[in-house]
Formats: sequence, C-alpha cells, structure tokens
Amino acid sequence: MSRWEPDGVGRLQAAAFELFAEQGYERTTVAEIAERAGLTKRTFFNHFADKREVLFGPASQAQREAVVAAIAACPPSLPPLDAVLRGLLATADFFQEHRESVIRRNGIVEANPELQERELNKQAALTDAVAQALRERGVDADTALLSARAGALVQQTAMRQWMRSESGRHLRDHMTDALAALRALTESRPSGQASSSA
Repeated sequence: MSRWEPDGVGRLQAAAFELFAEQGYERTTVAEIAERAGLTKRTFFNHFADKREVLFGPASQAQREAVVAAIAACPPSLPPLDAVLRGLLATADFFQEHRESVIRRNGIVEANPELQERELNKQAALTDAVAQALRERGVDADTALLSARAGALVQQTAMRQWMRSESGRHLRDHMTDALAALRALTESRPSGQASSSA
C-alpha cells in the first residue's frame, strides 16, 4: 500500500459511519473500519486515538477554533449574544456542505449513551471556549457565560430543526430564526402581567 493515502481522515470517517449504521457502534472494531477504508490500523491510529475520535476528533477542535476566531473578529460594539451568533455562523457552511454526514453522525450518537455523554462534553467545551472569547473582548464573566449558554441553545435548536427539515433551508437561516425566537421569549410577558415598577 502506498505511504500516501489521499483524504485518509475522510475515508476512515466514511467507513466508520457506514459500519456504525450497519452493525452498531459497539460491535464495530478499529480493524474493520481500517479495512473498509482500504487503509491500515496504523494509519487509523495516526489520525484517531480510538473509534470514538472518529466522531469527536480533529473536526470538533477545528470548528471550535473557527467559532472563537469569528467572535474575536467582531466589532467591539457588537453585543455579546450577537457576537456569539456570528461566531457560530462561521461553521454553518461546513455543516451545510456535510449535511448527510452530520445527520448520520447524530443518529449514531443518539443511539449510544456513552457517545451522548461525550457529545455533552463536546458542547460544554464549545460553550467554555465561547465564554472565554467573550471575556477576552471585555465582557464580564457572568454575561459571557450567559451569552455562551444562550448561544448553545440557539445552535442546538437550529441544528435539530435543520436536520429534520426537508425544506432545503440553509442552517444559518435556522440559526437566525432560533435567535429571534429566543429574543421573543425573553421580551414577552404573560398576558395581563404588570411591569415590575410599583
């Protein structure tokens, strides 16, 4: 086999997703993934520490870095939550281009409790990175954390809608709508509720 394996990561991920869907995450071995991809186990371990990392590996780190960089590039006058949305939108095109793989990956994660826990950890790491990026912009710690967590809810809501939708709308449109819905909730009062001033 040639030493040069074009798009080894992509081939290994595609093979892993196929096998996870066919026979389940638990029953799939690294050897099977490498064989399906036409690569060696050694090549697999050059890219991933274990089979979980096929789902939570280099792409997650790259996406987190893209979000943080986009937040850092926002104008200083932009409110924190808007900066968070702009940061999250930096990854929307990537998800859109890989929609089928994103949906397949989501199904694999949802079917396995161990992977669900890892997914929560991944989301928490992104939230922490976003909050840190806001603090570096001069936002106070409490506002930074609240904005980061609100942004995470916006993204998760938008991703769910986008994965279930057959309309063909871009993920960024779902994210914009989810943020508008969150703002509408926070600005509304129950019917007949008076203002807090007495």
